[in-house]
Amino acid sequence: MHLKYPTFHPNVSGFLHGGDYNPDQWLDNPQILAEDIRLMKLAHCNVMSVGIFAWSALEPQEGVYTFEWLDSVLDRLFENGIHVFLATPSGARPAWMAEQYPEVLRVGANRVRNLYGLRHNHCMSSPIYRQKVLDMNTQLAKRYAHHPAVIGWHLSNEYGGDCHCDLCQDGFRTWLKEKYHSLDNLNRAWWSPFWSHTITRWSQLESPAPHGESMVHGLNLDWKRFVTDLTLDFMRSEIQPLRAANPDLPVTTNFMEAYDGLNYWKFVNDLDVISWDSYPTWHDKVDDTDQAAWVSMIHDIKRSMKGGKPFVLMESTPSTTNWQPVSKLKRPGMHVLSAIQAVAHGADSVQYFQWRKSRGSSEKFHGAVVDHVGHEGTRVFQDVTRVGEVLQQLSEVVGKTVRPEAAVIFDWENRWAICDAQGPRNAGMHYEETVREFYQGLWQNGIPVDVINEEADFSSYKLLIAPMLYMVLPGVGERISEFVRAGGTFVATYWSGIVNDTDLTFVGGFPGPLREILGIWSEEIDALYDNDSNSIEMVEGNVLNLSGTYEAYELCDLIHTETAEVLARYGEDFYQGRPALTVNRFGDGFAYYVASRNKPPFHQEFIAQLIQLHRLTKVLDTDLPRGVTVQLRSDGETEHVFVMNFTSESKHVSLGDAVLVDALAKLQVKDDLNIEPYGVRVLTRTATGHFVN
Repeated sequence: MHLKYPTFHPNVSGFLHGGDYNPDQWLDNPQILAEDIRLMKLAHCNVMSVGIFAWSALEPQEGVYTFEWLDSVLDRLFENGIHVFLATPSGARPAWMAEQYPEVLRVGANRVRNLYGLRHNHCMSSPIYRQKVLDMNTQLAKRYAHHPAVIGWHLSNEYGGDCHCDLCQDGFRTWLKEKYHSLDNLNRAWWSPFWSHTITRWSQLESPAPHGESMVHGLNLDWKRFVTDLTLDFMRSEIQPLRAANPDLPVTTNFMEAYDGLNYWKFVNDLDVISWDSYPTWHDKVDDTDQAAWVSMIHDIKRSMKGGKPFVLMESTPSTTNWQPVSKLKRPGMHVLSAIQAVAHGADSVQYFQWRKSRGSSEKFHGAVVDHVGHEGTRVFQDVTRVGEVLQQLSEVVGKTVRPEAAVIFDWENRWAICDAQGPRNAGMHYEETVREFYQGLWQNGIPVDVINEEADFSSYKLLIAPMLYMVLPGVGERISEFVRAGGTFVATYWSGIVNDTDLTFVGGFPGPLREILGIWSEEIDALYDNDSNSIEMVEGNVLNLSGTYEAYELCDLIHTETAEVLARYGEDFYQGRPALTVNRFGDGFAYYVASRNKPPFHQEFIAQLIQLHRLTKVLDTDLPRGVTVQLRSDGETEHVFVMNFTSESKHVSLGDAVLVDALAKLQVKDDLNIEPYGVRVLTRTATGHFVN
């Protein structure tokens, strides 16, 4: 089977390589554009995102448009073979607008309207702001929707934040009426009688406030859902004039990692391609393995959002940021490695913030391809150039994908609910880290992974892992049941099956709708202090063939088996000997329950045995050293295998009997593969048939 997605735009034949470009900051220095184009070509860059915060340069006075400078920039870039993501400038409004129409500015949760400044300081409910954005986007679409340089629209920049003005309060009440239909339904869903918080009139409803209501968890959850829906509606209003002018021009907006302010899954159907901004804190620990696994997981989320369709890495830094607690330089090799890491997980672009460093304001020391010195004689520029060379050599990868046998659930609404639950560990439930640990177990064993939400289709996977699935949405328990009955392998953990979609606890025993599938009953959960620990001891002769003891910490679920088999027991405390790890045969499948949060190496070893027992396919049939991972992209005929070393030491990977070809050196590789510190090797082979189906 041949499977390859088309390129982002018909005019694009290979990888996109470039960055955010702000020529509007240099309009008084016209020779900069010519020099930038020379440097772009030298660094093998072929795309720039233009106009992201350029509103004041495009409309310096209300209704007065000055597009001539942008005409010149787009024309010059096109003449030199450089494509453009043209941005809508709605992320930051000009000063004249705030002065003439102060109602466009946001109101904080404290009910005080903001002063002019910053970015994303606008009310998305404001009719005036929406009209101004519509006017601007209509002008941009009319002028540039068919410009030959423009290959896509870049909507705003990193949508986020909320407003608590009267317009947003009215919008929230309308949203609640549409959802609940009656106050009786709302009060039941929010458990409002607690603390006598029963609502008797719709006008009594307010968004959460630091000096008002903040303890009704159903309210908090619905406010976040409303903010997501409002932002989505605003984005749709941005898109309308762009698509009207040219429906064939792709539309995207840049997501922020695992940003928790918006449920990104709700935006997927309205975007033609997913893009995101990656800013990991490389080298913040002696070992970059955990950080690398986290970044890989975010890449996999973005690829999974469109069912495997390649995504755009819209921003990354070629050197440092200037807003992280410590802005440490990338060590030699890390820039190329981190760029190819994105490609390995499904990116068809590598782009940077920013192309040229600004001279002033808040990001003047943020990393850039062109430093303040202004020439190509820098280490960073040479690193970027090397990435451009590698991307050109790997052009066959563009459009290829992977169809994983395994999926991990990372659900935005579930995370909201966990963070707001008030117990059992207000010192930190560590949902994100827990998901990453299970994902990393697959990552370290060389298993491709989709990272999905709980509303996704599970049927195509062999293995489904749902760490801390605290909130089980309607129908999800039934679909997990169908998945396991049909022969799937399911893994759940402590603090799962606790509440429904309005954050009300299930009655009749936890883990609620997952209880029959898992074959256990959770009676209570022990939260451990940071200096506490317990242990889990594997039962002799268990089906996973695991032995020895693992350290448990932070959370220990006290469970009873009903139909499940015990694989490990607690080793200490008053619940010594009680089940800590179980498996339940359910239909034709298996359901595992991990009752405690466990320290490494539990996840890697537990998942290694799941892989073997349930016959998942590794990209390379070998044991990988810590810090080394493999990822794959395929079109069903040829596979590109990416072997990446995220450590400061050389590593060796045994290839066994496999024979592959180095995609860059064009040499045959067999037996052992040596990978330099922060190194990456890209190998090709005939497709195995396991990863595209």
